[in-house]
Amino acid sequence: MTTIDICKTLGNDYRYQILLWLKDPAAHFGDAHLKCAETGFVGGICVGLIAEKSGLAQSVASNYLASLKAAGLAESRRIGKWTYYRYHKAGVERFLASLQSELGEN
Repeated sequence: MTTIDICKTLGNDYRYQILLWLKDPAAHFGDAHLKCAETGFVGGICVGLIAEKSGLAQSVASNYLASLKAAGLAESRRIGKWTYYRYHKAGVERFLASLQSELGEN
């Protein structure tokens, strides 16, 4: 995905807000963010919780999360019948470095 594609992904208010929630799941989801700790996917949040918090249909929230994942800003893991997403720090850092490079700011 190009830098402009990632910017377009973040241009959607819901996707941007979801990414911010994923960055600090404890602050935005309370103890629900701890559910994945035992599976090794620490910080993962179930799509259903994100849909509920955002007021979006679960299918729409899932689509937005898939877009964040495709952009490299989030990562996911399927655990049983549920899919969990979390913030992908390395992906966000790569995007920011790419953006700075393209803007000529080092």
